Amino acid sequence: MTDSKRLARARGYPYAFPRTSFVYIDGAVRPFEPNMTRGRTPVLAFGSNQSPERLTQKFGHQAGHIIPVERGKLQDFDVVFSAHLTNYGSIAAMLQVSKGAAVELAITWLADDQLEIMHETEISAANYFFGALENISLQREHSAAVNTAYAYVGRRGHFLHEGDAVALSAVACDNRRLPGKTTAEMLEIVRQAHAPDHDPDGFILKVLDDPAYRDGLTAKLEETSVDFGHPVKPLA
Repeated sequence: MTDSKRLARARGYPYAFPRTSFVYIDGAVRPFEPNMTRGRTPVLAFGSNQSPERLTQKFGHQAGHIIPVERGKLQDFDVVFSAHLTNYGSIAAMLQVSKGAAVELAITWLADDQLEIMHETEISAANYFFGALENISLQREHSAAVNTAYAYVGRRGHFLHEGDAVALSAVACDNRRLPGKTTAEMLEIVRQAHAPDHDPDGFILKVLDDPAYRDGLTAKLEETSVDFGHPVKPLA
């Protein structure tokens, strides 16, 4: 991958995603079919996992993957930047409590083998754990509302900037009280604070190419981070 493509990938998180429910089939997007969710585990997708592009990166190595992706709205939460840098150069997302807000997200309905793949991509880097959120209000586009949901919960807490969390401007949210920014803007905030001697592109490329440097920056961000604010039952 060229440097220009790597830079675009880092800054482009969480990537484009449909604002209505769909079925992902081997990289293609098809109309949603509720009956296809039977026997699958519903997992919240609030960052790039609601993007067909990211699903292809995770599941495109094998043919035949079918994943129903249902839109939903989660009350009293928002999607914010986590206090960690990814190996593809982005600052990833996490859920966080935000009273009065109602954030739009997706539910990926995963078969057992798909859940294993998703666990590997989300849990192996120690940035998230898998758990059940209880006593919530999740409205779903094609199925009944529920008060429990499965999700990958941020281990490192949310990125703290000017005294608060920062929401992903790419993710819609009713009654949002938090400031919203793009991933590109957040990367520039980190650069100015921790690597002002690097130019913007050079900084991201160093994050990409130097795991020790990336981990060191994550450790600095985590020093002032704020933990996930809702009770969660760890499952993996």
